[in-house]
Amino acid sequence: MKEVILALAPIVVLVVLMTKANPWPSYKALPLAALLMYLVKTIGFELDANTANAVAFAAVFKAFTPILIVWGAIFLFSTMEHSGAMDVIRKKLATITGNRIGQLMIVGWAFAFLVEGASGFGTPAALAAPILVGLGFTPVRAALFCLIMNSVPVSFGAVGTPTWFGFQSLGLSEEQLIQIGIRSTVIHGVASLVVPLIALRFMAPWKEIRENLVFIFLSVLSCVVPYIILSFFSLEFPAIIGGSVGLIATVFFANHNIGLKRSEGWENREQVAGKAVLKAAFPIWATVLVLVVTRIQQLGLKGLMTSMEPLWSVGLGSLGEFTIAKSLTVSMEGVFGAEQVDWAFKTLYVPSLIPFILVSLISFRLFRMEKMARRKVISESAQRMYLPGVALFGALILVELLRYGGDASCAAIIGSSLADLLGPGWKFGAPFLGALGSFFSGSATVSAMTFGAIQENAALSIGLDPVVVLAMQSVGGSMGNMVCIHNIVAVSTVVGLQHQEGYLLKRTIIPLVVYGTIAGVVGAIML
Repeated sequence: MKEVILALAPIVVLVVLMTKANPWPSYKALPLAALLMYLVKTIGFELDANTANAVAFAAVFKAFTPILIVWGAIFLFSTMEHSGAMDVIRKKLATITGNRIGQLMIVGWAFAFLVEGASGFGTPAALAAPILVGLGFTPVRAALFCLIMNSVPVSFGAVGTPTWFGFQSLGLSEEQLIQIGIRSTVIHGVASLVVPLIALRFMAPWKEIRENLVFIFLSVLSCVVPYIILSFFSLEFPAIIGGSVGLIATVFFANHNIGLKRSEGWENREQVAGKAVLKAAFPIWATVLVLVVTRIQQLGLKGLMTSMEPLWSVGLGSLGEFTIAKSLTVSMEGVFGAEQVDWAFKTLYVPSLIPFILVSLISFRLFRMEKMARRKVISESAQRMYLPGVALFGALILVELLRYGGDASCAAIIGSSLADLLGPGWKFGAPFLGALGSFFSGSATVSAMTFGAIQENAALSIGLDPVVVLAMQSVGGSMGNMVCIHNIVAVSTVVGLQHQEGYLLKRTIIPLVVYGTIAGVVGAIML
């Protein structure tokens, strides 16, 4: 019992700090929780200081993977904003249909789905909500709608980061990760038949929803079907391709009033030239194109960008063995001489420099951005990354210490204890544990890193398939996006809301519970 209390203490402190009346921000709470975990491991579990330091040191370098991905995504969309490209896209979206349901599904569902696939980290709601406000929707309802809708694609947001990076520390094979992805998309797919209707109900009466029900489901399925299909082959593309196909299809359905009640007089609005839209959307479609070219094994670039064949290696004494591979991957093995403590960073393959920064730099020239605008992009993206970066450093140190030690790790102890307590009922609690992780950390990726090992150990302890349970964790982390304080604050800020965070949080609880119940039932059927 003592071991369980010690192992849980840092996580309990973290949850309390981030959910109390005056909550701590993640950039303060996560580093403190990491420090507490360090003390628990070294004092409570008597892990030697050298090994604990090695784990923390390696975790700091591992944190650069999600940090640079987030920074690259922010850099790209900041480029679109300051170049005027986003204004063109907003104007185009505003000319497609006058039907309110059509506008909501195009902007708040399909467009946000695509943005989540390319960027993630709260960007979809922050981009979609101002567009809806510009179309005449009230700010508070637009924010609420976008928060709820930004849940289904999140397991594969930011080119799959919550799945392929979130569960990376578990040592799973690529096939196991693919299986987790398949199952999570299926669960999301079932939830997508219900949750968007709940979101729409906050925006329109049931009569209006029923009149456009065919269009709603066509829009939902046009994103979800390719989303599920792609999950059988890729960890990076399900959301970004699903969103791309879905946005094109949804716009087509709206333009031709397929399943959508016709809106009179909308055709007279000022149109935006297709050539201008194509140019403005360059950062998005170019990002997708580069990702496709660099992720398909048969084209050869993926092998070149991930090769671990050494180019240069040097021993750094007690620090470990430092290696630069021909793919420019940098790695270090045997950190501080500790066993099984190492790190690696795939410089060219991690979706940061390529494609986000590369496409942004090309966009600088394409849009002929002035020096002042370029400086704003650089400074803005750096400022926006500072505090999330601190939080991610803390998260990685916490997670790596949590899971270090194999069967004697804190994660294993917590998992087995919770499994004994809940027994077979764990399968219904797994999605909500994932949602809790997103709620306090602001990230489905951090939720997977924090609770992935606990979910896996709990599943193994009671004889459940860990792949299915981890899929439920992934879904939980995704649905947690709608109640995550970070996202609520971000979307409130961009639409000009003040002191409405509590209002939004209370109203996203209902769809969260519905989502989690669906995930639990579908997961139980899979098990």
